[in-house]
Amino acid sequence: MNASLVVAATIAVFAIVIVSKGIRIVRQAQTMIIERMGRYHKTLHSGMNLILPIIDRPREIDWRYSQQLADGDILVRRTRTDRIDLREAVYDFPRQHVITRDNVVTEINALIYYQVTDPVRSVYEIANLPDAIEKLTQTTLRNVIGEMDLDQTLASRDVINSKLRAILDEATHKWGVKVNRVELQDISPPRDIKDAMEKQMRAERERRATIITAEADKQARILEAEGIRSAEISRAEGTKQARILLADAEAAARLKVAEAEAAAIKAITESIKGTGGDPARYLIAIRYLEAMKEMTSGKDNKVIYMPYEATAALGALGGIREMLLSPGSSEPKK
Repeated sequence: MNASLVVAATIAVFAIVIVSKGIRIVRQAQTMIIERMGRYHKTLHSGMNLILPIIDRPREIDWRYSQQLADGDILVRRTRTDRIDLREAVYDFPRQHVITRDNVVTEINALIYYQVTDPVRSVYEIANLPDAIEKLTQTTLRNVIGEMDLDQTLASRDVINSKLRAILDEATHKWGVKVNRVELQDISPPRDIKDAMEKQMRAERERRATIITAEADKQARILEAEGIRSAEISRAEGTKQARILLADAEAAARLKVAEAEAAAIKAITESIKGTGGDPARYLIAIRYLEAMKEMTSGKDNKVIYMPYEATAALGALGGIREMLLSPGSSEPKK
């Protein structure tokens, strides 16, 4: 009786072990490769799956996990697992030395974001997927940086990222991996190169400041000269207009005076002709007297000199008187 109970219990335990080995629960975003008698049999998806525990076995693969510590170092943990993570993963590679085209040794730290798209190919097409991706990234990065100068490397991160992603995605396609992004975290040239670059940058900024100051001074002088020129032009235009107006006023005044004199001469001529006198003689005598007045005028109304022809002027006055008197009368004509 006891022996039969032991056998039954053994059979029950064996059945439980067999059943437990035949049930595989796969988590979401994970998968499992099953081999039957050493050959690929099927791929298990998320949920509960049944396998034959004796002849079916999951294929184990090497996997790599990286974690950044508080001091900035990267902790890399390698393990063997029978589950393949289908989520996008990130590899943070340690710093590596690369040489630029101008022979400058630079440290570069890179990140790569990838995702397993074909679990079967990622298991059977490459022996160690994480190491293969890491080494491929390092060699590709050296080749890309080796084609560029240091200044170009520092200023062309997007170009480098695009080239790396295209090359890695093409190379890892046959491994069932999709490379989504590649990012350069840090590019660290040697200390002496950094110092030289800082001096160059400082000198370039000082040069730009000097150029900007000179351009501003030049522009200020140009504007000042233009302002002076505009002011001179405006002043000249004002003087010109003033002189034109003054000349017009003088011309108008002279015209009025001439018209008045012409009218006076006409009236005198008509009056003298009526008496039978000579108008020309009268006008000459008047002009002569005006000239004598100007010639004999001086300071304090004193006579400076008397012309020799003064007697002729007095005779002209007598002639004028005779012309203005009425015939047979001692009173002037009215």
